[in-house]
Amino acid sequence: MSAFPVELVAVYGTLKQGECNHHLLAEGRWLGRAVLRHLQLYDLGPYPMAVESADPASTVSAELYGVSAAVLARLDDLEDHPRGYERRLFDLQDGRLVWVYVGRPAQVRGCPLLVHGVWRGRS
Repeated sequence: MSAFPVELVAVYGTLKQGECNHHLLAEGRWLGRAVLRHLQLYDLGPYPMAVESADPASTVSAELYGVSAAVLARLDDLEDHPRGYERRLFDLQDGRLVWVYVGRPAQVRGCPLLVHGVWRGRS
């Protein structure tokens, strides 16, 4: 990874390793797996959507990457931020702040909840 200012981003869907949009993270640095608290994950078919939850036991499994501002801008385009997904800061258990793309409850109404917070690919 080159010497660029690093933003942390956690991804849980089509940006994960092996998924169709992962190539957008090619310039980033994989930093491991992360568990995001206070989020619920819904299956929208071709992709998932996380929404905020008041329940601290609600978690989403994600991959953590260090990316440049340019990569983050490309992710914003993919996720149609702020109209489709909203990019918000969440804290990890170790205190680091990480960007996560989240939706709104109305966007997941009627969609299946992924109880364990893991999206396993396109339905």
